[in-house]
Amino acid sequence: MRTTSTEREGAGEGGGGGAGPGAGPGTEAAAGPGRARRHRAIPGRLLAGAVVTLVAAAGALVAVGCFLGLYVRPTSDDWCAAWKSRDLGVLGITSDFYSTQNGRVTNAFLSGVVYADGLAGMKILPTVIVVAFTVGLVLLGCAFVRLLGARARVTTVMALTACALAVQALVYYAGTRSYQVLLWAPATISHTVPSVIGVWALLLAIRTVREPRAPVRAAGFAAAFVIAFALGTLSEPFALVSGLLAVGVGLLALPRLELARTWHTFTWCAIWCSGLVCGLIVLYTSPGARWRRAQQPARESMLSPGELAGTFRDWLHMWDAVTGQWAYLAAAAVGVLLGLGAGLRAPVRAQGGGRRAAVRRPMLVAVLLLPVPVVVLGSFAVVLGLRSGYGPSGWTYARTWTNFLVPMELALCAYGALLGGWARQFLARRGHAPVAVSAAVVAAGALTLAALASLVPGLQQLTTATVSRSVAWDAQNARIRSEAARGATDLGYRPLHIGSLAEPFFTSAYERDWVAGCMSKWYGITRIHRL
Repeated sequence: MRTTSTEREGAGEGGGGGAGPGAGPGTEAAAGPGRARRHRAIPGRLLAGAVVTLVAAAGALVAVGCFLGLYVRPTSDDWCAAWKSRDLGVLGITSDFYSTQNGRVTNAFLSGVVYADGLAGMKILPTVIVVAFTVGLVLLGCAFVRLLGARARVTTVMALTACALAVQALVYYAGTRSYQVLLWAPATISHTVPSVIGVWALLLAIRTVREPRAPVRAAGFAAAFVIAFALGTLSEPFALVSGLLAVGVGLLALPRLELARTWHTFTWCAIWCSGLVCGLIVLYTSPGARWRRAQQPARESMLSPGELAGTFRDWLHMWDAVTGQWAYLAAAAVGVLLGLGAGLRAPVRAQGGGRRAAVRRPMLVAVLLLPVPVVVLGSFAVVLGLRSGYGPSGWTYARTWTNFLVPMELALCAYGALLGGWARQFLARRGHAPVAVSAAVVAAGALTLAALASLVPGLQQLTTATVSRSVAWDAQNARIRSEAARGATDLGYRPLHIGSLAEPFFTSAYERDWVAGCMSKWYGITRIHRL
């Protein structure tokens, strides 16, 4: 009887690991064909049920964030971006950021687009982020699965969707600044949107380095430079983290190391780093950045021994906060489900240039460990920049942590998938594989579900605060507009705090209260006073 490819792999799609070599023909004969088939189907059914449950659970959490976008109202930097976009236009606010604010021209351009139609853009931005992030992560996961020798079938795509939604739920809600990470447009533009762009840039990179046609490949390289340049003037923390990743991948992709057979990957990484450097140079040398640095009090160089020691202490405080959130481990757990279902295995072949060669063990270890130095060094660079810009309390600006938390969560998910794939192959060689695989599916699914459940209380508080503030804000907005229409120029305002963000009257001196100034310009009045 001819053996099918699925039987040769030792397990069917959906985690039927019990059909491996360890379960010989005698075992199946003793148990009976019908019972054996039912025995092998149990892990697949459990896996399908776990994946569907997690898609529903994580999807519900993420959907709440999209829904809350409808109740977002201006606060802090929103006021400035809103009136500048309205009065100056998209190009006007871009020029203003370059000349007088901070030099982040791409950041200003995106802000102008978001606030171009009043407050509508900031309300739909969370949904745009979630949709773009989910699709990008699923497509990137499909490429990952194919790289590891599996096919992206329906069950696998569902598992990838569960991974994408679970990772997003953790990034949005497991930290200390959930409102800023997903709902506050200035922070999402600076620190969440770059990760979404980065995922799609990775997809473009994969497509480019595999493209056999030179003109198409050249267009991909040109796009890499443009995207990297834009990111360099969008978010300095993300530029640092993505630059570290590109340097690591580029070094490992040198053809002499035999991991890659062509120079395409190295070329992509070099062009990406060049774009980032050019963008950061434009940002750093801009009049706005020079003005901003001039406002800061004189302090030691950030590379001085004292500042580096202080940065290291801040870095430890930050990681103490991150590691204290056990829910982040759910990324690895949901990855295990992916590995159990897709039959992943560690890459053992290098491809390219029409040849295949075995990957040496040291190179394989280097590839697998690459995310560790990227996350560790990237997080230190983020804290160093925060301390330089905001002083000793800069590390508490948790919205910036997204720049290294996203790659950390994706790395945990990938490690979990590799572990799940290895476990499936290992268990397929044992006679009781269905029982063991079923236990692994239940354990991984339960851990992920428990982690997602732990996010619910915080999300409930976020929902209550956001909706309650929107009701109070709408009433106050109606009153202010009514009084302004009657000619009043000095109006009362009651601060409505949310998300640890600044509201008018955050400082004792009105002349230094930039929030109140921007709010006055938005309403077209002279000044406001506290109610």
